[in-house]
Amino acid sequence: MSNATVIKTSDLPQSFLEVHPHNLYLYCKAYMANMRANTAQTKNRSAVSGGGKKPFAQKGGGRARQGSIRAPHYRGGGVVFGPTTDRNYTQKVNKKQKRLALMHAIAEKVANEKLFVVDSIAVESGKTKDARAYADSFNQRDTLFVKELIDENTFLAFRNLQDCYLIEANELNAYLVAAYHSVVIEKAVWENLTKEG
Repeated sequence: MSNATVIKTSDLPQSFLEVHPHNLYLYCKAYMANMRANTAQTKNRSAVSGGGKKPFAQKGGGRARQGSIRAPHYRGGGVVFGPTTDRNYTQKVNKKQKRLALMHAIAEKVANEKLFVVDSIAVESGKTKDARAYADSFNQRDTLFVKELIDENTFLAFRNLQDCYLIEANELNAYLVAAYHSVVIEKAVWENLTKEG
C-alpha cells in the first residue's frame, strides 16, 4: 500500500458532492430488480393434470357441487394467483441517473476514507497468495479493485479471493461501489472518472 493515495473530499470535483442520495437508491433498486431470475412458477387449476371428470354426481349426495378434484381447495389442486414467469421485473435507469448514482457512491466512499488510488493493480506472478498479500496491505474488510484492463495473471491471482472483486473500468457501477467496504482504483481510471465529472 506504499504507493496508494487515500482520496479526501477536498480532492473531489464539486459536482460529486452535489448529487442527491436518492439517485443511488433508485439505481441500486433497479440493478437488483434486473438481476432477478424470474423462475418462480406455479400451476393453476387448468395446468394441473387430472381432474377432468366430476368427482361425484351433481345432485343427490347432500354435498356441495364439485366439478374437479384439481380445484384450488383440493389437495393437489391448482394454486390461486401464484407467481408466473410472465412477470417482468425490469426497471429502466437513465444514463444520466446512472452517472449521478456512481458519483454519489464514490463521494460516500471518499467521505469515509475508503477509496484508494494506486498507480497500477497487477500481480505478475498470477499467484493467489500474492494477491492476498496485496489486498491485506490495505487492511480493509472487503475490497473492489478497479483496473483499466485486466491481464490474465492478475485475473488468475484474484479470482479465488472471496472478499475481493476485480473488475475493468467499463464494468464500474454505483451498486458495486456501494456494496464493497472499500475501493482501490488505478490512477488512470480515477483521472478519467473525475474528468468526466
